Amino acid sequence: MTKNIPVRAIVALLVAAALVGIGYFAGARHAATRGATAGASAGAAVNPADKIDPKTGRKVLYWRDPMSPNQHFDKPGKSPFMDMQLEPVFADEGDDASGNTSGIKIDPGLQQNLGIRYASVRREETTEGFDAVGTTQFDESQADVVQSRVTGYIDRLFARAPMQRIAKGAPIASLFVPDWLAPQEEYLALRRASPDNGVDNSLLEASRARMRAMSIPEGVIASLDRTGQAQTHIVLASPETGVVSELNVRDGAQVTPGQTLAKVAGLSKLWLIVEIPEALALAVQPGMVVDATFSGDPSRHFKGQIREILPGINTTSRTLQARLEIDNTAQKLTPGMLMRVHVGAHKPVLRLLVPSEAVITTGRRSVVIVKDASGRLLPVEVTVGRDVGNETEVTGGLDEGATVVASGQFLIDSEASLKSVLPRLEGAAGASAAAPTSAPAAAAQTYETTGKVEKVTAADITLSHQAVQALGWSAMTMSFGKPAPDAFPGIEPGQTVHFVFRESDDGYLLTKVEPVGDAR
Repeated sequence: MTKNIPVRAIVALLVAAALVGIGYFAGARHAATRGATAGASAGAAVNPADKIDPKTGRKVLYWRDPMSPNQHFDKPGKSPFMDMQLEPVFADEGDDASGNTSGIKIDPGLQQNLGIRYASVRREETTEGFDAVGTTQFDESQADVVQSRVTGYIDRLFARAPMQRIAKGAPIASLFVPDWLAPQEEYLALRRASPDNGVDNSLLEASRARMRAMSIPEGVIASLDRTGQAQTHIVLASPETGVVSELNVRDGAQVTPGQTLAKVAGLSKLWLIVEIPEALALAVQPGMVVDATFSGDPSRHFKGQIREILPGINTTSRTLQARLEIDNTAQKLTPGMLMRVHVGAHKPVLRLLVPSEAVITTGRRSVVIVKDASGRLLPVEVTVGRDVGNETEVTGGLDEGATVVASGQFLIDSEASLKSVLPRLEGAAGASAAAPTSAPAAAAQTYETTGKVEKVTAADITLSHQAVQALGWSAMTMSFGKPAPDAFPGIEPGQTVHFVFRESDDGYLLTKVEPVGDAR
């Protein structure tokens, strides 16, 4: 019995020592975790003057995790959020100790690889014009109608269908007029009676007058005197070269005096009907110069001046129509063609212009990326006016001679967003219209993906997850914070889960974790 007491004492002593050791290491780890978190929250306020990067010799303001750029650390090391080294932020990059960014700087070689081009803001005289579309139509003022002056029948129809081309003097229809026979036979009978039989010449003149009253042409009367043969047919011909725009009769049809048989429209001149947007209706006046082209021959220009503004707004397209006459002597155009039209003004206007591709439109505002004297790129909010060809008018936010990014600005915008440049611009612009400070803040954006659980602790869960496209992350292993120590009780290492997370002040915080399979 006395021999067992020392053994028990020794076992108790060893257990106590083990518990003390475990408590010490757990406390040390907890203190280290708290220290890292405290460093993340307090690092933004630290700006030591003697921090120099040994590799580059440049002054370091602070270190940060590239995946969580808003968290600042006052010393280098490994990120507490994922398995990667913190990156230094140098003083000559334009950030101050509080993290305010005045732009980004891109290596010249990278600029060339990205195809970044620059353009200068310039002031130029432009016409107070705009672009529109138009449609060609027949010039109705130049159209000729072919009518019947007598009652008759279509003996033969030469024009077979509408929109048939026809030359001047070409026959359109042959008309049989039976009422012409009697007055012509009467006239011939009077002619055959000689003056010796007491026939008065006044009777011949009266017979001629009767034929004229019945619309018998002078040519037919002259032929009657010359040949002594009565004619009951007449051929109606085209008065000009053009197109049979209307054909209202068919073979054998009866026609009456005043009836329109056909309409012939010329092609040497056409109407151009320009569709003017309703917003520009008051800016359009007769006399404005129009330059029109069509897709068949973009190098050929058709010019004219607006002759009249047609009354009324098209309720479907919300456009006002303007009409002008264009020369088509070369017969390059036909009615119904869609034309690209530029309507110019009488006097030029001085405008500040940038390439249209340089303007980033967010929906609420317009932004351009400006290159300053030091070569840094920063976003500038601008007020834009009208488009002038491939350029856009800037009415505020830029000065003449400034250099703007004309291509690749979306890549730069992404980098600037990572450095919190554009988000601060958005916040500053929206501050004036923000709700009172007591109003609840907007919900933070969430992200989701699938991964395998590697480790579970009271504070976080380590996951080997797939790529997160919304954040530009590739597949990696990292730790995500838990909202509470007892959150997600059923999640164990080895499980495949679908999880949702958001960015918080202490890194990325899980909001939902659901098993989708058991990979153990």
